[in-house]
Amino acid sequence: MYFPRLRDLREDKDMNQTQIAKLLFTSQTVYSRYERGVLTIPVEHLLILADFYGVSTDYILGRTNNKITNK
Repeated sequence: MYFPRLRDLREDKDMNQTQIAKLLFTSQTVYSRYERGVLTIPVEHLLILADFYGVSTDYILGRTNNKITNK
């Protein structure tokens, strides 16, 4: 599955794939595959990215256009 918001969120922070990969303790190649939808992003990485970007996991997954989950 392709997640265009991963790239958008990363670029909004003016970060490159290598920097985000380090945050996830993975390689740039693996992270690039997440962005392109070649690999499914593990839940652990999804949660880290949601916290880092300050958005909901549903937003990253494209299930909502609301960045923050209503609590």
